Amino acid sequence: MQIQDVRVRVCYNGRGDPGIEADVVVGGRLGRALAPSGASRGSNEAVPFAGDDPAKTVSQFKGFSAKIIGLEASDFQGMTKTLRKIDGTKNYSKIGGSLAYAVSVAAAEAEAGARGVPICRVIYPLSYALPFPLGNMIGGGKHASDLSPAIQEVLVSPVGAKNARHAVELNFKVHKAVGKRLSKILPYPVGKGDEGGWSPGLTDSEALQVVYDSVKEVHDESGATLKMGADIAADSLYDPKKKSYYYRTTKKTLSREEQISFVSELCDKYGLFYLEDPLHEDDFEGYAELRGALKHTLVVGDDLYTTDVGRLKVGVSKRSTSGVVMKVNQVGTLWEAQEFSKLARKTGHVVAASHRSGDNEGGHLAHFAVGFGCALMKCGVLGGERTTKLNELLRIEASIHGKMASPP
Repeated sequence: MQIQDVRVRVCYNGRGDPGIEADVVVGGRLGRALAPSGASRGSNEAVPFAGDDPAKTVSQFKGFSAKIIGLEASDFQGMTKTLRKIDGTKNYSKIGGSLAYAVSVAAAEAEAGARGVPICRVIYPLSYALPFPLGNMIGGGKHASDLSPAIQEVLVSPVGAKNARHAVELNFKVHKAVGKRLSKILPYPVGKGDEGGWSPGLTDSEALQVVYDSVKEVHDESGATLKMGADIAADSLYDPKKKSYYYRTTKKTLSREEQISFVSELCDKYGLFYLEDPLHEDDFEGYAELRGALKHTLVVGDDLYTTDVGRLKVGVSKRSTSGVVMKVNQVGTLWEAQEFSKLARKTGHVVAASHRSGDNEGGHLAHFAVGFGCALMKCGVLGGERTTKLNELLRIEASIHGKMASPP
């Protein structure tokens, strides 16, 4: 169906940062999407705003909005080609990647409403498999205060869950158990970081141990298999001049070789099944070394790839990773993210659809995860902009009678 109308405005995400929201009308039905934003961003991501100015991004859209009207809302590639032609840059620096995201996603939602189907079925009509939630239990890095762990996220995924509701509830239990454990060992109330993970004044190893013990507790109670992971977000630790990694809680500086050894030890000690961004964003060879050494751990690229097909091809050629993170707003549009996900799966990667630290109350991520065939959905655990993704996954499960994907 053709797009009948499109409008954009500045709105705000859960961190209070501005983003571009789009309203698109198709078949008399309104689709709405607000672009998220990240605190930890890869240098190769799409530029969020034209001239780094949300207001300018909105005002200049009026000059080319007519080119969007009349496009087929379900033609994701056609939408991308039009936006790319208008923009004329590699990274959406002229019109803003946030605008590209908002318009393309709102169009898909409007098309879904007009056809009376879930958005995931507009993305892929035969979508069926549901991702396992990957929840942030303890947050550090750029998502929390300087007293928190340097590692950005200590994660848990209930890969033994029977269904989506069971998975969501298991992660709630681990999050609660972590909070109780922290209240016993720390002499002060513990707050939460950007993504709803607890933000304690612990070293990285101490934080991992707390989550490890909490996972064991929930496993013993439920009998379900839960696995741990970590997002190192190594770019936030990396000093390009010294070519080293700095850990703020222990005040240790690690060389490249020491960093590889350190994260490998963490994987062995805590049984990490998922290791995201363990090295800086251009160290394809270092990732390959880790992948070769860690036989039971997904070595996952986020900042390494920034949902970019070209960078993924480099990683594939060097055998750098076994998993990828997919964030639509990193690359711009739904079609570009879909092409990235297709190539990742084709080359044997596990795909994790991911939220951003500055996210919003929309549930689109769950549709991306199902529509793109992702085995994991990284979306936090608690907080309105986090639970809205989980609740949408439950709605999708009911509407398409979906079943859990094969455990990664």
